[in-house]
Amino acid sequence: MDGAHGSERFETVIIGGGQAGLSVGYHLAKRDRPFVILDANERVGDAWRKRWDSLRLFTPARYSGLPGMPFPAPAHSFPTKDEVADYLEAYATRFDLPVRTGTRVDRLSRNGDGFAVAAGDRRFEAENVVVAMATDQLPWVPPPAPELDPGVVQLHSRDYRNPAQLQEGDVLVVGAGNSGAEIALDVASGHRTWLSGRDTGHVPFRIDTAAARFLVPLVVGFLFHRVLTVNTPIGRKVRPKLLSQGKSLVRVKPKDIAAAGVERVPKVVGVWEGLPVLEDGRVLEVNNVIWCTGFRPDFSWIDLPVFGEEEKPKEPIHRRGIVATEPGLYFVGLFFLYAGSSALLRGVGRDAEYIAKHMASRHTEPPAEGGRAGGSMTPRGARSRGSGGGGREAELAWP
Repeated sequence: MDGAHGSERFETVIIGGGQAGLSVGYHLAKRDRPFVILDANERVGDAWRKRWDSLRLFTPARYSGLPGMPFPAPAHSFPTKDEVADYLEAYATRFDLPVRTGTRVDRLSRNGDGFAVAAGDRRFEAENVVVAMATDQLPWVPPPAPELDPGVVQLHSRDYRNPAQLQEGDVLVVGAGNSGAEIALDVASGHRTWLSGRDTGHVPFRIDTAAARFLVPLVVGFLFHRVLTVNTPIGRKVRPKLLSQGKSLVRVKPKDIAAAGVERVPKVVGVWEGLPVLEDGRVLEVNNVIWCTGFRPDFSWIDLPVFGEEEKPKEPIHRRGIVATEPGLYFVGLFFLYAGSSALLRGVGRDAEYIAKHMASRHTEPPAEGGRAGGSMTPRGARSRGSGGGGREAELAWP
C-alpha cells in the first residue's frame, strides 16, 4: 500500500478472473513475476455459474483444460457449465493465484509511465495491465423490445436459467444461433415455441459420436488452433466474417429443432399492439420472449486511445494482444485475438503465454515486493512456494 496515494502497487494487474485471466496468472507465476487478478464476481467461475442450467461445452474435457491442469472429467465427456466453474475455482486454488473477487474495475487510465486502475474506492497502480475479458460483455436486444406489452415476460439469454422463469403460454426465442437453438429446445417440452432468425448453418456431424473423436481434434486442435490465425492468409480472410456473423450450430441440428416441435419463423421486425411482428407480416401472440441476440463489447471504462475510430463496435487495436501504442497494456480472451481458438479453454493458454513472455522480457530485475511473486508452479500443499503475497466469452460458441 502506498500511503501517500492510498493505492496498491503491483508490477501487473490482470482485470478479469475467468479462464483468460487465470491463464495469464499461471504463466506470470511460472516466471516469478508479481501480479494480482481483479474479478467482479463473488467467486471464481461465477461467469459460468450464471449461465443457463442445461449448458454444456462443445469441446470434450480432453480439450478443455487450462495450462498445467487437465480438466478432471472423462476425456470424451462434455462438461456442464457448473463443472467448468468449479474447475476454474480449483485451478486458482491449486496454483495459489491471487484473485481479488468482488472487485469491479470502473476505470483504466495512464499514470505517468504506468497505469491507474480504479475499482470503487480502491485504486491500483501497475507497470502492466492485462484486460482479460471476452469480446462480448453487454447484452443487446433489438429496438422493438421496449414496445412489447408489459405482460410479456422478456429475458435475455444472459438472464435465462430454465423454463421455470417463464409464465404459461407460448414462447418466442429470437436469435437462431447456438444459444437460441439450445434454449428453444430447453423450453419446447413445456411450451409452444417459435425460433426466429436466419439459418446460420450447422456442423455436419454429431459432436458426441465415435467419429467425432477424430473430427473434433481436427477442427479444434488443427483448423481453429493452427490454420485459422492472423498469420495465415485464410485466417485473415475468415476472421472478419467470424467476428460479424452468427456461428454455425454445433450441437443442435435442424432436424432436432423440428423434432422438438419448434417452428422456425423469420426475424422480428417490429411490434403491433404489444406483440412481435415478423418479417412476413405475421403477428405472434406469445406470452414470453427470450432474446438470444448476442452481446456487444463494452470498453467504455478504458480511458486510453487504443480503439479504432472506424470500428463498430469499437475494439482495441493490438497485435496478438500487445498494444504497441500503450506499452504495458495487453488484451487476452477476445474472440479471434490471434486464432479461431483464442476464446476457447484450449486456445486461451497460448495467447496468455505469449504476452506473459513479452511482459517478462520488459523486466530484467528481480520481482518487486508486493503482490504474488510467483514461486514454483507446484500445486498448493505439495511443498513450500516462493515468497510473496497480496493479494476476471461470445454469445455461446466454442467455449
